[in-house]
Amino acid sequence: MSNCLIVIPARLKATRLPDKPLADIGGEPMIVHVLRRAVEADCGPVLVATESEAVRDAVLLAGGKAVITRPDHPSGSDRVFEALDKFDPARAFRVVVNLQGDLPMLDPSLVAACLAALEEADADIGTIATPITREEERTDPNVVKVVGTLLPGSSALRALYFTRATAPYGEGPLYQHIGLYAYRRAALERFVSLPPSPLEVRERLEQLRALEAGMRIHVGLVDTAPLGVDTPADLARARELFKSRH
Repeated sequence: MSNCLIVIPARLKATRLPDKPLADIGGEPMIVHVLRRAVEADCGPVLVATESEAVRDAVLLAGGKAVITRPDHPSGSDRVFEALDKFDPARAFRVVVNLQGDLPMLDPSLVAACLAALEEADADIGTIATPITREEERTDPNVVKVVGTLLPGSSALRALYFTRATAPYGEGPLYQHIGLYAYRRAALERFVSLPPSPLEVRERLEQLRALEAGMRIHVGLVDTAPLGVDTPADLARARELFKSRH
């Protein structure tokens, strides 16, 4: 998709894994690995949005682009929007991808899958999901499920709900949501102007704010979920995966 900017929000003060963006994986900070995966996606320029000068400096040293944003943003989406406004005041970019800064082993093709979901008719936001295959994930509240209906003539879903509960009820596939988003710029601008919604607060899932406001989220289905690094155990696993690939 043309006129696309990929923005990676990277907050230094994570609760479960302090200094997470700078965590060493194979001799380089995690944020640098994510930056490289985003560049490999070849979907548009890549920008890191951070409140930390140390993160910014690590990105610049690796040859990337970064902007400093406010430290008090309530969500990554708010940080992405501030970075977009600072980097592109002329509004040349009509689509922005919000790529989490804790996905160092990301398959770059997932960015294109997210953009393809956005291209489905009338979508405000594109995202992705993968079938849940392990029984323990079906009941794990840390595995976010998306409930959706197939779009006519497509393998993608129109999202009806996101939840930490096991849903929908009964036999059939469950889908794990992968927190990668492609926004039309106007949709992102509207989203960050809205207050947190009741269901968003209950589930602690900001994408519900968009659904409650009547925005359309389309979900592309992919084969696997990338490893997200949220805890020391996740970081150890990422380091082992990196070793096995190099």
